[in-house]
Amino acid sequence: MITNEALTWLVRLVLAHLLSDFILQPKSWVAHRARYHYRSVKLYLHIAVTTITAALLTGLQHARVLPVIAVTHWAIDGWKSYKPATAKYFIADQLLHLLVIAACWCSCYPGVLLSLWQHLPDIGLHGWVLITAFVFVTAPAGILIGQLTHSWREKVEDPDHNLANAGKWIGIAERVIVLVLVLYSQFSAIGLLVAAKGIIRFQEKDRQEVKTEYLVIGTLLSIAIAIITGVLVKLSLHI
Repeated sequence: MITNEALTWLVRLVLAHLLSDFILQPKSWVAHRARYHYRSVKLYLHIAVTTITAALLTGLQHARVLPVIAVTHWAIDGWKSYKPATAKYFIADQLLHLLVIAACWCSCYPGVLLSLWQHLPDIGLHGWVLITAFVFVTAPAGILIGQLTHSWREKVEDPDHNLANAGKWIGIAERVIVLVLVLYSQFSAIGLLVAAKGIIRFQEKDRQEVKTEYLVIGTLLSIAIAIITGVLVKLSLHI
């Protein structure tokens, strides 16, 4: 069983990471690190702030993880300093930090991993159906929509694929939001979402007609898939 003490320690460590990485780290430190990498003095200042913040928030009961946090943070941030400032590397950087935090948590509270594994089946049919639905409306639904709108996409002038890349993430966010709204029976809010998106996305002048058709069809398919998925989940779980 995962105790309140273990969960509190984990939350405090995550909070320490958020504070040290996003609030207590000036942009000038990030810029200096990007220029000088592992030779950056600001990198070592950031590691000191990270370690001290973790110690202050979690205490010294499990002080053995502090050197691990310091060394891994130094390695991860130094590695990231060689990479371009893109969402891909930002997400990779944060996932690595969270993985270290999870490893430290499991090290300090050895029973949590076994407890999580033992309780995994307890989510039951309700949980597995919801997980499957949310996974489906992300990338799988996007690929399905891409296949259905392929003939229009080929005719749209988008040499740098900016439209497709932006549309991919907008579509995922849109479908997740719509699915949540359907599960909570907030159908009127879906209308507001569609209206807001229409105002923002379709006010552009001098747009190719085929591009407008592509955006309209893609939007309608995206919303329809999310609504149908939500309705099927509600019917299957009687909610």
